[in-house]
Amino acid sequence: MRTYDSKKRLRHMVPRPLSLEMLAGLVALIAAVTLIWSIFSSPLAVPTVLCAGLIFTISVAIIIRLLLDPDSIRARQTDSMLRLSSKMVDLTSEGLDEEAAQRICEFLLPSTQAIAVAITDRKMILGYAGYLATENPSGALIRTQATHDVIAEGEPRVIYTREDIGFPEGAHMIEAAIIIPLTSGREIFGTLKFYYRSARKITETQKSIAQGFGTLLSTQIAAAELEEQRELATAMELKMLQNQINPHFLFNTINTIASLIRTDPAKARVLLRDFAVFYRSTLENAQDRIQLARELEQTQRYFSFEVARFGEDRLAMEVDLGDAAEDIQEMLVPPFLLQPLVENAVKHAMPPAGLLTVRITAVVDGEDVLVHVTDDGVGMDEATRLEIMHPESSTGLGIAVKNVHDRMHGFFGEGASMTVASAPGAGTQVTLRFPNEAP
Repeated sequence: MRTYDSKKRLRHMVPRPLSLEMLAGLVALIAAVTLIWSIFSSPLAVPTVLCAGLIFTISVAIIIRLLLDPDSIRARQTDSMLRLSSKMVDLTSEGLDEEAAQRICEFLLPSTQAIAVAITDRKMILGYAGYLATENPSGALIRTQATHDVIAEGEPRVIYTREDIGFPEGAHMIEAAIIIPLTSGREIFGTLKFYYRSARKITETQKSIAQGFGTLLSTQIAAAELEEQRELATAMELKMLQNQINPHFLFNTINTIASLIRTDPAKARVLLRDFAVFYRSTLENAQDRIQLARELEQTQRYFSFEVARFGEDRLAMEVDLGDAAEDIQEMLVPPFLLQPLVENAVKHAMPPAGLLTVRITAVVDGEDVLVHVTDDGVGMDEATRLEIMHPESSTGLGIAVKNVHDRMHGFFGEGASMTVASAPGAGTQVTLRFPNEAP
């Protein structure tokens, strides 16, 4: 995450108060020098002394007024909270384990009046910084009754006595605490705790800071969990794709290679080698994203088996990535994105006679990349086109289209899109839009 010096930016936004501070400071300095010079050089110059003293007093008053100005105070507090919040977001970007919790506690401690900061899950301490840190290591069970109560009730607590905190017997300096429940949806998964030397340290500011950081931490953990669930769902979906190898394609390809062993042994060897590479890549492609060049290679391998089966007079493929071919091939895309669309064309668009040509083209459109999968086959009517684009489409032609559509959005967000244009006898074109910046 990019950071910047918000204090410098603030100085550009509000130059007037700071320039007044500098001006007042300069006047105060001149007045002080004049006052000292007047006293030592001419003790009888009472008017000079009085004027210098008056100027000095006024200048100091201006400085104090500026430093205590509510807007300036709020600006400094806001700036500090924004910097702390930004750092908190970085620390929780990968979830909340013991290491992250410990870093968060150590980070928050200097920013409050507390003498100790702790983070727990529902049963044990995840992180602890400050007073009594050695007695509260990560992994130790929760010791205070108040923490158990907050987890059970889901309400924050401000505690002003040691007895109400519920520490075990033993003398120590912790006399007050703020305990904030950490939530994800309706579930309470832990607490954020601030311990204080005395109840007087718990001000409204401290309460606001504790509540704010508790809310921020809960929000970040919930976001991390959602991202983890999205990635898990994507991985499971990919495994399902890997396991859904069409048995007819498998047997047809094997039979094709077997027949070529008698008629064209050299071609049979090439196809057998490519077939092994194809299936190994199919079963091993578990990455979130692969280069478009690899996806194209896998798609072309698949198509070569279909050409061997149906013949070169029935199937042909053209690939054109235009002038930006090198950059486009390096673009990262989900695996199994183009092959299902080409497979659909072979299965559903091939005319009863004649050649079916499938073209894969790519162009740069502003900051996005458009990839077209086009065939000159039988096409489809509007009712069929609308049916396969429907989110609930789960049979026949719609399976591949729905899957590609869902995975485009899952990987690239709302900026990605897939459109299908077709007409009976005029072929079909599927257009995939890849946004320049994926989330």
